Amino acid sequence: MDDPSFFPILDAGAPEGASRLQALSSRVAALEDRESSASRERTLRAFGEMLPPAEVVRRIVREVRERGDEAVAEFSEKLDGVRVPPAELRVPEGELDRALDRAPRRFLKAARRAAANIRAFQQRLLPEDVAPRRLGGLALGARWTPVERAACYVPGGQASYPSSVLMNAIPAQVAGVERVVLAMPPGREGAANPLTLAAAALIGCREVYRVGGAQAIAAFAFGTESIPKVDVIAGPGNLFVMLAKREVFGCVNVDLFAGPSEVLVVADGSADPAGAAADLLSQAEHDAMASAILVTPDREFARAVRSALLAMLDGHPRRAIAEESLRRYGLALVVRDLDEAARVAGAIAPEHLELLCRRPEALAAKVKHAGAIFLGEWAPESLGDYAAGPSHTLPTGGTARFMSGLSPLSFMKRTSLIGATRRGLSSLLPTIEALAEAEGLASHAESARVRSRAGRSSRQARAKGRDDASRRS
Repeated sequence: MDDPSFFPILDAGAPEGASRLQALSSRVAALEDRESSASRERTLRAFGEMLPPAEVVRRIVREVRERGDEAVAEFSEKLDGVRVPPAELRVPEGELDRALDRAPRRFLKAARRAAANIRAFQQRLLPEDVAPRRLGGLALGARWTPVERAACYVPGGQASYPSSVLMNAIPAQVAGVERVVLAMPPGREGAANPLTLAAAALIGCREVYRVGGAQAIAAFAFGTESIPKVDVIAGPGNLFVMLAKREVFGCVNVDLFAGPSEVLVVADGSADPAGAAADLLSQAEHDAMASAILVTPDREFARAVRSALLAMLDGHPRRAIAEESLRRYGLALVVRDLDEAARVAGAIAPEHLELLCRRPEALAAKVKHAGAIFLGEWAPESLGDYAAGPSHTLPTGGTARFMSGLSPLSFMKRTSLIGATRRGLSSLLPTIEALAEAEGLASHAESARVRSRAGRSSRQARAKGRDDASRRS
């Protein structure tokens, strides 16, 4: 293939390279009006006109909020080609048990090992309460409590992602969420994927719904006749799922904005071009909108990686998807040195950042923004996707600048604990009065003064009582 649009090699400092870098660093905004040809066809079929993805999501969310199950079933049929009656949205528990019983032994062994690693690491992330501590008349602390209900979205439909069940639901379980429910897009026949169901049963998730896309997010945000309203929605998905999470945020909390997958590989001349190419391809095969970027100071290495990608695509089972991804969102950026590579990586703030270089820990310290950083040649991105322990649900589209990957904290909230003695309140009364006066909120000051006056009156009454007792004696 001699196609200059396929995985182009550009200088990071040249105008074209800088332009591509700027587009990649603000990818969420760029994605809002871009979608695959298949999703455009579904949009036309569902709405009778072409609409940008953000408007599609707004309409779906509004309809589901107003019409509940009826709208969920309607959009599942129009967009996914599957009619699931409301009475059949929830997967029967017997179906979960059968999926677990019939799952291959090799799969179950792997799932148990991965689940144990995930649970062990996520428990290390649990925050500690701050017991109220008395200091200067105040008692200040904080406590962490889980939300009551959480929905974990598991992408799927025609694909199987049992690892996403483990990576999304286990952090919620570790957090202590009482009711963890799962959403899984149904396949062509309306059934949920059996391996995904087996993973749910394996970790004790018994409430699973066959619904996907923006309609699933809306249903869990507002509740329908058959689907419960939850407090937090978590999990990765396609562009429409990401935009739907953003649309309902505020009515419900969301973990992060996890859209089309991304990997950025920083490599020097010591790396194996075939290994770097395989890691890039592992993201490109996800989705035609996934992005795979190489950043290197070695132009010859970039050419070798491009050649390896072309060779690996030959006969690849998902060649059409991967090739489109590499053409639309793949490229190699040639930089002056690894310090510039770290700056480029921080500007893009990728979901996955691989450091294939001699001293990956030192380079990682120079990168401010990334969802997850993989250190060295023995830590491919697939290690994090499946088995290491940190959740593979990570911020995408540059949102790693201000968001973190999924963890128990995604399902918890912190409550401040504030107490004071009479003396502690009195010592802060001038501060309260001055700030309340500045803001024109007289009753704020009065609420503190009332306590202070009551405290003085109480002290005076007790002192008078002691004097009276003394005189009687």
